[in-house]
Amino acid sequence: MSVIKKPDLTDPKLRAKLAKGMGHNYYGEPAWPNDLLYIFPVVILGTFSIVTGLAVLEPSALGEPANPFATPLEILPEWYFFPTFNLLRVLPNKLLGVLSMAAVPLGLITVPFIENINKFQNPFRRPIASTVFLFGTVVAIWLGIGACLPINQAVTLGLF
Repeated sequence: MSVIKKPDLTDPKLRAKLAKGMGHNYYGEPAWPNDLLYIFPVVILGTFSIVTGLAVLEPSALGEPANPFATPLEILPEWYFFPTFNLLRVLPNKLLGVLSMAAVPLGLITVPFIENINKFQNPFRRPIASTVFLFGTVVAIWLGIGACLPINQAVTLGLF
C-alpha cells in the first residue's frame, strides 16, 4: 500500500506557486522528464567542469622522487588508517591493540539492537545513535591527529 500525496488545489499559496510555475514538487510530480532530463545533466556537467577547472588551475604536486635505497625516518599509513595505527603504536600489548580495533565494528553493530524500538530518523530523537556517532568521530579525529605526533604525545596531543 502506497501513500500518494494529492495537492490541495484550493490552497491559495499553492495556487500562487502553480501560477508562477513553481510548486510541482510539493505534490509529487514524477521526476521524469523535468528533473532527470533537464536539471540533472546541468548539475552533472557543472560539477564535472568545476572539478576539471580546479584540476587544470591547481594540479596536485607529485612530491619528491622515490629513492629505493633510502628509508624515510617515519613511515606512516594512509590518512584513514591513522586512528588504528595510533592504537597499535600506543598500546603496549599488540593483542590488546588488535582487540581494540575489532571492538569498533562490534560496537557499531550493537547500536541498532540497542535502539531498535526507535522509529524516528531525526538524530535529535535518537540520542544513543547520535551520541555513539559523535563520540566515535571525536575519538577517531583525536587518535588520527595523535598518529602524526611523537609517541610520547600521541595520546595527550601535547596538551596536558
